[in-house]
Amino acid sequence: MSNLLIDDELITSHGALSIYHAAIDELSRRYGGSDEEFHLQLDELLPPRGLFLLARTDGHPVGGVGLRPIGDEALLLGEVKRLWVRPDQRRLGVAAKLMSTLEVRARESGFAQLYLETGYAQPEALALYQSTGWKPVDHFPAGAFSYPTAYRFTKVL
Repeated sequence: MSNLLIDDELITSHGALSIYHAAIDELSRRYGGSDEEFHLQLDELLPPRGLFLLARTDGHPVGGVGLRPIGDEALLLGEVKRLWVRPDQRRLGVAAKLMSTLEVRARESGFAQLYLETGYAQPEALALYQSTGWKPVDHFPAGAFSYPTAYRFTKVL
């Protein structure tokens, strides 16, 4: 992780979009397709309520993660979306650093509790969430989409 920097970046930037689309590509390969456009709009990851963090090593994008508001706005709930790290940068702590930074930024942005989901074809994500204090939950908040077969987690900030 030489020179790893993590910072807010607009999802509409080339670097952020490259990471986002790489994440969608990998999900499509692992699950045999993607219906992303039906369940996430990129503008949900834009400030003032959403955000996207981009990890760069020596100036090059190596990973990212997004956050969008979900459910009843008064409850201050957020959903973590599209955590992804470039394959040659995996197992170096980049994902854990992205997630810990996201939790700090979410708290600073006024979120009270976060949710996320992952699937059977992402065992490394499942292991990360289980090892970093995320608690399993059966359901997402009312009004928030979740895949029926997903593993769902939450964390109070």
